[in-house]
Amino acid sequence: MAKNKIPIPSIIEATKGLRTKTFLPVYLFCGEDEFGIETTLKLFNESIAPFIKSDFDKEVIHGDENDAVNVINIATAFPFTSEKKLIIVKEFEKLKDRKKIISYLNSPADFTILILIQNGSVPNLDTEPYKTLLQNKFIFEAKELKGKNLIDWVKNFVEENGKQISYENAQMLVDISGENRNLIEAQLEKLFVNLGEKKEISIESIHLLSAALKEYTVFDLQNALGRKNKKESLKIAYNLLSNGVEPTQIIGMISRYFTQLTRVGELVKQNLTKEAGARIIGTHSFYYPDYIKARNLYKEEELFRAAQALLKADLSIKTTSLEDKSLITLLIGEILA
Repeated sequence: MAKNKIPIPSIIEATKGLRTKTFLPVYLFCGEDEFGIETTLKLFNESIAPFIKSDFDKEVIHGDENDAVNVINIATAFPFTSEKKLIIVKEFEKLKDRKKIISYLNSPADFTILILIQNGSVPNLDTEPYKTLLQNKFIFEAKELKGKNLIDWVKNFVEENGKQISYENAQMLVDISGENRNLIEAQLEKLFVNLGEKKEISIESIHLLSAALKEYTVFDLQNALGRKNKKESLKIAYNLLSNGVEPTQIIGMISRYFTQLTRVGELVKQNLTKEAGARIIGTHSFYYPDYIKARNLYKEEELFRAAQALLKADLSIKTTSLEDKSLITLLIGEILA
């Protein structure tokens, strides 16, 4: 499969004309970040709404049920009573005879805004109609946010909703929720409700939310493992699984935890503040004292055994059909043997 040589503009670029109500005639939104695409589509719907006076001038089409000729016919038909028409084609990759849409892309109707939604990334920009979409600057990609970019998004989202959150607490929320923006947004919406008139999302408010929902977090699991409490570790792990946390995420977070523990021993000798130590290993300063306690409980050979168990679990999840609960039970059992 050929690789895309030309970078596709970010989907953020597509939204820059919304404030001035300057629209392109055609947009193709693609990429792995479904949340980003859905959010952008919502923004477009809101921005274009004042130009749509009739429901007949807004249509959602599914690619697996239509062909390019039908899309072109709808796009070139004059609006019923509105200034603009909005046509959204979902699952564009399933649209029959997609190449036939090239003629429309080179001469689109000025009264129609055609938004094409592609599930996933474009496999090859040298194939049509993607080549023409790129040449006409109609294509935009939503890449999944990770690491610092995701934490920055959390901070911006919180501020847009009239609240405040520190970088450290935003990072902790990402660690708890994983990198799924739909899940992070859901957690933030609950936090906004719980905060009421208060502005600051504190670590205490995040803990209170988890307690109110009777949900454990990956930090609860880490602390139980750090205390070598097998019964509590299994209880928390099962709760996480029942609340939709993927075993890959649990394994990933436990791997990160034991990697952090191996570094704590040397950091303690340097007599660092908990804030400095937490920054170095990549955790919240609130949890750093627990890391020190855990490191004192684990011998070097036990850390090595944990690393072997995690590697085995990672291989098992990729090569066997072992049930999730059984996989995590074996992992914790081997770590705390």
